[in-house]
Amino acid sequence: MKRVKYSNLKFWMNKVQNDNIKVTISMKEGRDLVLLPLEEYNSLKETIYLLSGKNREVLLKSIDELETGRFVRNSYNNL
Repeated sequence: MKRVKYSNLKFWMNKVQNDNIKVTISMKEGRDLVLLPLEEYNSLKETIYLLSGKNREVLLKSIDELETGRFVRNSYNNL
C-alpha cells in the first residue's frame, strides 16, 4: 500500500478512484488513515458481517456438512 502525505490528498483521491489502489495517508499526530475505493470498503464490511456472530456459525456448519457429505442435494425445481 502506498504511503502519502495528506497535503496532496486530491491527487491521491483521484488516483484511488481511477486506478483502484489503496493509499495510507500519513498524519503528523501518527493517526494514519486509509483511502480505498467505496466498493472495496463495502466488500470488507460484508465479509466482516458474514464472518461474525451467528452468520459465522451457520457458515462453518454448512461448510462442515458439505465436507462430511451430510447434505441433501436438491434441484432448483424442487425448491
